[in-house]
Amino acid sequence: MSEVAVSLEPEMSTGDFPVVRSGLDPVAEFTVFAQVSTPALYRIAYLLCGDQHRAQDLVQLALERTFKAWKKVGDGDPFAYARRVLATARIDTWRRTKRETLSDDPASSAPERSAPASDTGLGDRDRLVRALMQLPVKQRRVVVLRYLLDRSEADTAAELGISAGTVKSTASRALARLRTLVVPDGEMSRS
Repeated sequence: MSEVAVSLEPEMSTGDFPVVRSGLDPVAEFTVFAQVSTPALYRIAYLLCGDQHRAQDLVQLALERTFKAWKKVGDGDPFAYARRVLATARIDTWRRTKRETLSDDPASSAPERSAPASDTGLGDRDRLVRALMQLPVKQRRVVVLRYLLDRSEADTAAELGISAGTVKSTASRALARLRTLVVPDGEMSRS
């Protein structure tokens, strides 16, 4: 068997993860795919659900289902398949359990953490994630897919199973809400 050199970073121009074909057996190809794409899948899962443990469970489920379908998706775009599994699994979990309860202020239950003074970008990212967690689930999914993953309106609509018009209106409402949650001076609003 030959050795394979794989970059663990996505291609910056497209954001795609390369899948290397070098005569490896399917299990080895999937192993390379899993090593390369797990960090990105975790970030997506965390933004979709807002909980570290649920995000890890979603990534495990996505990798498991991608492995089971590897013969079909291994030659195409397995990252897109795994991302789709994340989104649908999150929707299915929410529909199945219906145990999530919304409180008046979800940020109040989260422990406050301050960013180190040397890294203001980390603080900005933390404020954005906290603001995203305050959005309703549907708005959060649209914002994550549309803006953080840079999907088109049509792709977002297809992935979530809604119309393009719903994507536009939901994104508009979500962005307006985010603007009220994150004020320009860096402090979060409690509205």
